[in-house]
Amino acid sequence: MNKEFFAALDLLEKERGIPKEYMIEKVEAALITAFKREHAGGTNVRVIIDESRQEVRVYESKTVVEEVTDPATEITLEEAHQHSKRLGIGDVCEIEQKTKAFGRISAQTAKQVIVQGIREAERGKMIKEYESKQDEIITATVERVDANTGNVIVDTGTSHATLLAAEQIPGETFTPDTQIKVLVTEVKKEAKGPLVTLSRVHPGLVRRLFELEVPEIKDGIVIIQNLIREPGSRSKMSVSATDENVDPIGACVGNKGLRINKIVEELHGERIDIVKFSEDPAEYVRAALAPATVSSVEIVEGERAARVIVAPDQLSLAIGKEGQNARLAAKLTGYKIDIKTN
Repeated sequence: MNKEFFAALDLLEKERGIPKEYMIEKVEAALITAFKREHAGGTNVRVIIDESRQEVRVYESKTVVEEVTDPATEITLEEAHQHSKRLGIGDVCEIEQKTKAFGRISAQTAKQVIVQGIREAERGKMIKEYESKQDEIITATVERVDANTGNVIVDTGTSHATLLAAEQIPGETFTPDTQIKVLVTEVKKEAKGPLVTLSRVHPGLVRRLFELEVPEIKDGIVIIQNLIREPGSRSKMSVSATDENVDPIGACVGNKGLRINKIVEELHGERIDIVKFSEDPAEYVRAALAPATVSSVEIVEGERAARVIVAPDQLSLAIGKEGQNARLAAKLTGYKIDIKTN
């Protein structure tokens, strides 16, 4: 235990972010484990790690007695005086143990404890990093695609994670070394490290993409009231503004569609309808059915239902392919929508 040992602790803290105090605790535990392995029955051990002097010392404590009945914990007065003449019966004698004298098996045990400590510290660090990113977007690099499961192994910059096939946008393909944006939806503590759930189908991904692209949303001027998504196909998002001089839809679309086009590109062409939120249920339902033009909306009180009238040439647009437009509008507003022609 010399300068190289303390230099190694400094390096671990600098390169891996493992606190020196944490590793000193692990080294203390390792030396105690090694001593107990070397001295069967020895239990009273004290380790002193002095960083200022760059010294590591191990002491075994034994009680001074007239007659030894347990050699592992007791020492005679005559033997004790070899260490200190001041000791008397009943005192505790501390005997320094040289770490170099530890056997191969004990040294290996100590090494395992230290290595385990490093792994635990790194796992803890990774968990904290991911927990701080939960419900946030991270940029990951595609490493490979599992041909059997369809899962994508990605490099997040701090570790490797898996984007499950079920969390991928239907129809999208991945090429190694390309970068993709994913949402961290869940972080679980596992024995082998953090189990991270990444997603590209969660509605939160679209919400976070708009927050990244639209400064007015980040600043709280434009508010996303609700967002409903059918991944890879279509999303509907309702927005409002805290400043009456700001057009919330225009802010999200951007000049010549620049902002929304970047998001659509990231989502591989997924269509996004942005509508203006209204406290008036009838107006909200009318807006939610865009791009269809609605003739009238009647709210059925107590049933959270809306009767909608559209012109015959607007019916298919209002309902949408396979009922998608009406379905998304109903989920967005929270109203059951019945569409008829006039």
